[in-house]
Formats: sequence, C-alpha cells, structure tokens
Amino acid sequence: MSTKIENFSTDIVNTGVQDVGPYAGSLNFSIKVRRGLPNFLNSVNLKYVKLGYQYVINHGFYILIVPFVAIFCSAQLGKLIWDDYDLGYDFSSVIMFLGLLYLVHLVYVKFLLPRPIFLVDFACYCPPKELKVSKEKFMELARKSGNFDEKTLRFQEKAIKLSGIGDETYLPKTIFHPGFNKNLKESREEAAMVIFGAVDDLLAATKIKPKDISILIVNCSTLNTTPSLSAMVINHYKLKNNIQSFNLGGMGCAAGTVAIDLAQDLLNVYPGSYALVVSTEIVSHTWYTGKDLDMMLPNCFLRMGGAAMLLSNRRFARFKAKYELKQVVRTHKGIDNKSFNSIYLKEDEEGKLGISVSKDVLEIGGHAVKANITTLGPLVLPFAEQFQFFTTLLFKNNSSRPYIPNYKQAFDHFCILATSKKVLDEFEKNLELTKEHMEASRKTLERFGNTSSSSVWYELAYLEANNKMKRGDRIWQITFGSGFKCNSAVWRALRNIQRPKKSPWFHQEETI
Repeated sequence: MSTKIENFSTDIVNTGVQDVGPYAGSLNFSIKVRRGLPNFLNSVNLKYVKLGYQYVINHGFYILIVPFVAIFCSAQLGKLIWDDYDLGYDFSSVIMFLGLLYLVHLVYVKFLLPRPIFLVDFACYCPPKELKVSKEKFMELARKSGNFDEKTLRFQEKAIKLSGIGDETYLPKTIFHPGFNKNLKESREEAAMVIFGAVDDLLAATKIKPKDISILIVNCSTLNTTPSLSAMVINHYKLKNNIQSFNLGGMGCAAGTVAIDLAQDLLNVYPGSYALVVSTEIVSHTWYTGKDLDMMLPNCFLRMGGAAMLLSNRRFARFKAKYELKQVVRTHKGIDNKSFNSIYLKEDEEGKLGISVSKDVLEIGGHAVKANITTLGPLVLPFAEQFQFFTTLLFKNNSSRPYIPNYKQAFDHFCILATSKKVLDEFEKNLELTKEHMEASRKTLERFGNTSSSSVWYELAYLEANNKMKRGDRIWQITFGSGFKCNSAVWRALRNIQRPKKSPWFHQEETI
C-alpha cells in the first residue's frame, strides 16, 4: 500500500504479526516517509501571479504606447507645418517634416526603447582527461586518503550511486591527499585553470580583444580571495583600467543567473559595451573531510567546471550573436529562516569547514521554484494558457486538481540546473516534461556532474553540439541555490546554431 500526503511520499509496509504485548496477534506496520518537491502549482499563491503581471505592465506598457504617441505627435507637427506656414507640398516643408519625424523616432529608440541584450557566444571549460574520476575511482581514492571514517565512506558511496553522476566527471587530485586541508594556493591554482581556460576559449571563438570589454562579473560562491577573482582576470588579460568589475560570492548555484541579470542592468547603463560574465565553483575549496553527514553531500555532487559568457548591447552585435536575452526573473525566499539556513557554510564540531545541506532542502527549493515559475508565467505563456490558468485560479473547485499551465508551449528547450537525479525527476513529473526536454540536464549531470552555477551552460552547449538549436527557439534556464533563491533566464535563438568547432562535449583529440 502506498499513498501521497502533501509534500511527502509515504510507504506503509506490513512487517508481520506482533507476538507480545497488549496488541499480540495484531498486524504490525512500518511507515516510511520521504520528503520530495511540492507540487509546483498546487495551491498557487496569487501574489506571485500578480507580481508577474505587474512586471509585464511596468516593462511593457510604455513600449506599446510610445509608438502611438510618436505617430500622433508627428501627424500634429506635420499639420502645423502645412497649416501655419501654408507651404503646401513645398520641398522644404517635406524635409522639415521628415526631420521632425526622424527626431521623434530617434528619441524613442535611443532613450525609451530598452536596448536588446545579446549573448554573442559562450564557452564551457573541459578539464584535462587526467583529472577524470569514475565513481569506483572516487571511492578508492577517498578510502586510501584516510580522511574519512567508515560511516562517511558508506554514506558517500550510497549518495554517488543514486546521484545520476557518471564515470567521466572531473576532480582535482589534491583533495584526496592524506591529511588534505584547504589552502588558498591550491584553490587559486584551480580557479586560474578553470576561469582562464573558459575565457581563452571564448575570446578565441569571438575574436574580441580584451581591451574591448567594459564590464566584468565573476561569480564563485565559496572562494573569495583578496585581491578578488575578478581582479585576477583583469590582471591576467590586462583589461582596461576603467572597467566596471564585480565579484559575486556566497550566492550558490543560482549565482550565474544573478550575474546575467547584473550584466543586463549594467549594459542598460553603458550602451555600446561588451560584458564578460564568468561562472564557476572551486571544488577544492568546498571539499569536506569531517564526519557530519549533512556536510558530506557537496563532496558527492560538486565537480570541476566553469563557463564564460560574452554579452553585448551593441546594435550590430545582433548579426554575430547567437541569442537574445528576453527575461530574467529572480525569486528570493531568504526572509524565511528555514530557507535561509537550508544550505549553510559552517564549521563542524572539529572546526572543519563545509557546506551543510538541510534534509528539507528539496521541500524548501520546491516552494522557491513554484514562486518563480508562477511569476514567470505571465511573461512567457501564450494568452490561451494564461487565460485558462487564471480563470481556474479564480473559480477553482477545492475538490478538483488545479490547472497546470503547459510550459512546453512557451519554451522549446529546458536547461534545469543539474543538481541530482532526484531533483530532475521531480521537475520532469511536476512540469509534465518529456524525456527529450530533460535530456540536456540529465546528460550534463551524467557527464560533468553538478558544476554549480555553470551547469546550465554545459546544458546549452549540449543542445548546440547536437544541432538542436534553431532560429526562434526559446530556451529556459532555471537555477536555484542557497538563500534560498530560484532564478529564471529566458533566451531566444537569433539563428540556426551550427555545431561549434570546439565544445566540452567533443573528445579533446577530436577535430571538427
């Protein structure tokens, strides 16, 4: 017998007949309760729906109304020219009228219409093959290191077995050295290898000179050095001295989308610019060698990786860019203490630093995801879907299942943060996605593991490597992480994306 109670999966198992006690002769049952993601759209909070429509009004109303105002003003100006000066169809009147019309158009395009943000290209770092660690090799190295007791070794073995991670992920070998302790030297070396590797590939693909970059944003959650990682990039590539530089720390796996949102805001302030965004996590600085099982999960899931993205708001960038950024929606649940403490960097009883992951993180994350996609819905769903969803919310019958909007009508491709097999299974079930929709996320988890904030970029690289990206396709990147926060970024392909010459999905010895 199995039943489902709210956010819990419950199994009731008959364990036989009780032999002794007041209930002798009665059947004995054991109940196992497993936490899972809540149904995303069950008991939807209307404030998030309202927030989505508010976003549409705030960002879209003036775009629609200004062209009509411009046409009306131009017509009135033209009428004044001919009526007041009685010039008829004199050539100078036509020139003056066209000049005024152009001026109105220029003001509209230059100052009122938001500049489109383009993703020129991106690159994902592929570590050298000598850093590949299979699941069997992982356990062998962990056991030989002497850094773990038998209980933590069994926990890691079980977690890795159920993780969905394959046998070709990458880890720095130094973390398995006996008596390993985190140190800045090794962490900086790993950061330099990953970040410079991704940026080198990006600059080679785009042919952009480092001096042309006006904005730099680097995000890494746990490693925050002095000088910062962004300063390290500036020093290595000799970027210009008036660059707008930012270093984001402590924001977890969702930081990549936060960095994209920040880049969008900065590009709106600095027109005609290039912005370089780098997303990574340094595994040697998250590695935990203690005995607290809640702090052991990052060891099992996090793997080496990083991505570099080049964005621009230059008008002519459209002709060489791959994608246009359409929406970014960010949701933060940090006001709630349970959410705030769900993923927490702390020291254990022995003073060893690590990331503690709450047993309730799936449930907490599910509520953040539900809030985020409810806000996103009005921005991306077709009108028919919005109308049916909204009327169901207003006139719903408590006994009936709420209508779940079909997000497959809004997006062609889904890039869901590849955290674990369990999380991806829940997304597939709750959003009623197909195996094909989940393919990029599952393949990324299997091949590269959880690379934190850069994970969704490996997924986009997978779609490109398999020639799945066509002009007009819409891509949904959804990320979530400490805080607790959930963020969405929506992109539209500007052209058919051909299989790139270099990709982390190709074997290093393969030439395309």
